[in-house]
Amino acid sequence: MKYDKLGLTDIEVSKVSLGTWGLGGGSVWTDKDSTEKEASSLLSECAERGINYIDTAPVYGTGVSENLLGKALKGRRDKFVLQTKCSLNWRGDGGAFHYERDGYTVNNDTSRSAIKKDVEDSLKRLETDYIDSIIVHYVTDRWPVEETVSALDELVKDGKIRAYGISNSQVEDIEKYHRYGNPALVQEFFSILSPFHGRDYFPALEKYGITFQVYGVLEEGYLTGPEFLSKEFKKSDIRSRLPWNSEEKRESLLKAYEKIRPLTEKYEASFAQLFLAWALGEYDHLNLLVGMRRKESVFDSTRALDIDLDSEDRILMEESVKSIQEKVLDK
Repeated sequence: MKYDKLGLTDIEVSKVSLGTWGLGGGSVWTDKDSTEKEASSLLSECAERGINYIDTAPVYGTGVSENLLGKALKGRRDKFVLQTKCSLNWRGDGGAFHYERDGYTVNNDTSRSAIKKDVEDSLKRLETDYIDSIIVHYVTDRWPVEETVSALDELVKDGKIRAYGISNSQVEDIEKYHRYGNPALVQEFFSILSPFHGRDYFPALEKYGITFQVYGVLEEGYLTGPEFLSKEFKKSDIRSRLPWNSEEKRESLLKAYEKIRPLTEKYEASFAQLFLAWALGEYDHLNLLVGMRRKESVFDSTRALDIDLDSEDRILMEESVKSIQEKVLDK
């Protein structure tokens, strides 16, 4: 495993981090419901492979993911860097409407009081007295940035969090947050199929020494291999709503796989490992947030760290999917 500092903090995190959206289950991720035993086994496998960085959020299964992790972390909390989020809540005590799902109305609220209440709620669900990193889940201009940042800084001072960052944002947002505080990371979607939004951040992140944590590098499975393209999902499942699920883009992606296939032999790697390695080569302080629920996925993801793609192969890979790249995605 390789490690890096989280932004300009002294928090050392593994270059591959565990995403636990899938643990939450619910209508947006319909494979199956996870158990405490499965969550515990997953953390053990991550620890064995050197992964110490875990990402979750209150709304992943409306509390389910955090609750499972809280139980799975008992007795080894200090072995992991734990990250969750704030701003999205279903308390019904204010904020701007964000969505309705699984019987809950979720609002987005970045006010001082909401941020602090979000952290208190997460501390209880995660059964811990501190959180290493908090991310503002959805940046909004309904509340002043200085109010949000001051709340986060107070939480750092109180020892309840150690660092903070933002997600679902624009480049100008990181400029504003940096003006009032010291964000350690930006978390955004990024993949070879949709690299433009992420690349826009690189100059600002380099300037301020901020970590770029990326999710969706494997496009929720569509970049794990051609076999995935034969799967079908319920309409409510996020994977059924991604562009790559359309017949036209599926066909184009299948053709891209055939162009890239020789590289799997050259690097003795899976398609997924190649796409993860491609992302790692885009920015020096990039952190790979990968949704994993099986031990095989943990091994495959960490193996990507050993792959150093030639520049011509990086170009070949991106040219292969150029016709179906998307500039804007809404996940």
